[in-house]
Amino acid sequence: MRKTTLSPVIAGTMNWGVWDKKLNIQEMIHLINICIENKITTFDHADIYGGYTTEEQFGKAFNESKISREKLQLISKCGIQLEGSRTNKIKHYDYSKEYIVWSVENSLKNLHTDYLDVLLLHRPSPLMVTDEIAEAVERLKSDGKIIDFGLSNFTTSQTELIKSKTEVSYNQIQFSATHYEAMLDGSLDYMQTHDIRPMSWNPLGMVFREDIEQTRRLKKLLVQLVEKYGVGSDTILLSWILKHPSKVIPVAGTVNIARIQALMKAVELNLDQQDWFAIWTESMGNKVP
Repeated sequence: MRKTTLSPVIAGTMNWGVWDKKLNIQEMIHLINICIENKITTFDHADIYGGYTTEEQFGKAFNESKISREKLQLISKCGIQLEGSRTNKIKHYDYSKEYIVWSVENSLKNLHTDYLDVLLLHRPSPLMVTDEIAEAVERLKSDGKIIDFGLSNFTTSQTELIKSKTEVSYNQIQFSATHYEAMLDGSLDYMQTHDIRPMSWNPLGMVFREDIEQTRRLKKLLVQLVEKYGVGSDTILLSWILKHPSKVIPVAGTVNIARIQALMKAVELNLDQQDWFAIWTESMGNKVP
């Protein structure tokens, strides 16, 4: 059974460091506090963020902030080996027992914590050996270094493979109004069947990133819905995800304080069923069958 309770919206840290916003320690402390004040208490990391630097920066900020560890939850991912980093000549994946254990211990050191609330395997590898993964996970759990275990970007068959050897509590996938395939290809059905909680990365999809027919149709509809519900477009798009019965948890990567303060409004907003289908219809470009 899952032991960790995550916040209804997760703060994604991928863009906090050198890959994008280049926040300094004081700015990170401020952002962590803003998130917690707005009931966003779960922070999503991966060892590779910032070219293996963002976890360490966040950890320094967390340590300096003197925030109690019990007030937040930490997620991290491992497995991707970036080209040009460490001794890597090519980007690849490593899911050996030794590497998983080492990577978690390294993340704990960087984050200034004794445990991760959730460890995720970042992307599936054709060479992953299920028994080795299970041995690493069970060892990390028994040592108290991770509480829950899950996956990221794994298909249902890959998840079933891992689940045959060790408990899988989460799978972080791409799911949004513009990337809705997970609710059609069986992924979200499978997770509901097996009590696996989905997380969604890039939960706003491409609505504000690309100017294409799909996003133009959605933006036109969103103008009407913003007026109807009295909230921002991003709140409506998150609410669309949250309405799915699989209880998807969106991972929001914004560092904009006003947007962070508005994120939890999506949890409170109950989209009308016909509005939910209207968003899906405009994304598809045709009516439901």
